[in-house]
Amino acid sequence: MASTTTRRIPTSQFLLGALVVLVGVLLLLATTGALPTRNALLYVPSLFVVVGLWALVQSRLRNIVGPLVLIGVAGAAQLVVLGYATADQVVVYWPLLVIAVGLSILLGQFRSRVGHTENAFTSAFAAFGGVEKRNSSKEFTGADLTALFGGTELDLRDAKVTDRPAQINAVAMFGGVEIVVPREWNVRLDVLPVLGGASDDRPRRDGEHDEVDLVVTGFAAFGGVSITD
Repeated sequence: MASTTTRRIPTSQFLLGALVVLVGVLLLLATTGALPTRNALLYVPSLFVVVGLWALVQSRLRNIVGPLVLIGVAGAAQLVVLGYATADQVVVYWPLLVIAVGLSILLGQFRSRVGHTENAFTSAFAAFGGVEKRNSSKEFTGADLTALFGGTELDLRDAKVTDRPAQINAVAMFGGVEIVVPREWNVRLDVLPVLGGASDDRPRRDGEHDEVDLVVTGFAAFGGVSITD
């Protein structure tokens, strides 16, 4: 009996990592004089725009604010590099980043009140401090976690997922989000890190089931999102 394999589309993390490697190669070729890559480097910001767009598509618009911030910043940088705008003209729009952070918080509060019971969904926000929450729901559906200059921890070791996969959106800016899950859970991590990190720090085990229990999307800038057990 022939076995079937499921083709997985590349995540935004994979594309971002590949882009960083490509930029490094172009810079190396330029600094060593092996190839003239100056013209190619001019369009690097557009590649980051593509990563942001892919993050929107790959998350099926569940992860909106982070990718839009990346698209906006990279798009503005591309305009400056190509001479269509000056740095002074672009910098005046920096408050849009503050608005984006506020929208992320508001969207999290909105999602926490629609289609979820109090026990099934967790919303946590930490700014200049720390927040620790535990969810022991037997029908856990998801969470919205935000950390700004602080830390947020969600403990799911006693939770159960009946309608797979559960969805968690994590936003970490100059802070950290830690999600504690049972070791046997199959977690798909699709957090977009920009000068930040996202990792599943659990030990790998043989024989893990193919069905995904939890999908973690979000955005990490100067911070990190981690999965532990």
